[in-house]
Amino acid sequence: MATIKKKILKKKTYYYLEHSTRDGKKVQKKELYLGTKIPKSIDEIKKKFLDEIYQEKWYVDIDIIKKRFYKEQRTVPKSVKEKELQSFATRFTYDTQRIEGSTLTRRETADLLERGIAPKSKPMRDVQEAEAHRDLFYKILKQKKDLSLQEILDWHWELFHLTKPDIAGKIRKYQVAISGSKFVPPVPVEVYPMMTDFFKWYHKSKNKLHPVELAALAHLKFVTIHPFGDGNGRITRLVMNFVLNRKNYPMLDIPYEGRNSYYNALERSQVKNEERIFLQWFVKRYIKEYKKYL
Repeated sequence: MATIKKKILKKKTYYYLEHSTRDGKKVQKKELYLGTKIPKSIDEIKKKFLDEIYQEKWYVDIDIIKKRFYKEQRTVPKSVKEKELQSFATRFTYDTQRIEGSTLTRRETADLLERGIAPKSKPMRDVQEAEAHRDLFYKILKQKKDLSLQEILDWHWELFHLTKPDIAGKIRKYQVAISGSKFVPPVPVEVYPMMTDFFKWYHKSKNKLHPVELAALAHLKFVTIHPFGDGNGRITRLVMNFVLNRKNYPMLDIPYEGRNSYYNALERSQVKNEERIFLQWFVKRYIKEYKKYL
């Protein structure tokens, strides 16, 4: 967060923007001189100031991660790569489903998706949705078409047509709420125009923003619209990994165990209407996931 500081020299007041970051035990400060008065465009100045800090501090690290990740991948045999992808698909499916209330354990999800052993005494809906998510994830990785409204509707249908056919592939026309959140999703009449704006933003931004920033903001913007009666989080995280994979960056899993910080970052961004809150959380989480490459 950038804060406005003032300094008084010889009875004259000067204003600065200040931002502090912690690197291990060290605290690093960046300052930007504003002048003798706070500019009217201070919000835009703050945004640009923070963007420059993020790009300097984090995006260089992320691109090192990408370079070293794929350098390592070139030495990995094809069969091992396939096994690693299967493990990620299982982990990603477990976490994204568990966040949304699935009762399957990590072991049950692995047995189901990797060995075809369905758990006993667990809801058939959880089993079917886990298998559908795994299949959709693999399909998305091979997909040639870019994001569009029709593609997203198709994804939602494939994920839910067996378990929730009444809402599968359909934009909601009713109000929904997010359990435990202060954020209230848009009213139904706003959803379709917001989805149209989302895809306009995506196609305008996809070659301008850093790919990890694009994935983070696509995640935030999409889940804020909350276009479906159910499954918004799962589709959102598929959108996130579609963007990362299409831009040749390592994909990200958001673990169920870390869901509280994830929820908090989303809610704070939505309630305060400040994208940078979630973006900061996302980039830090991404770097933490792949810190071994730094």
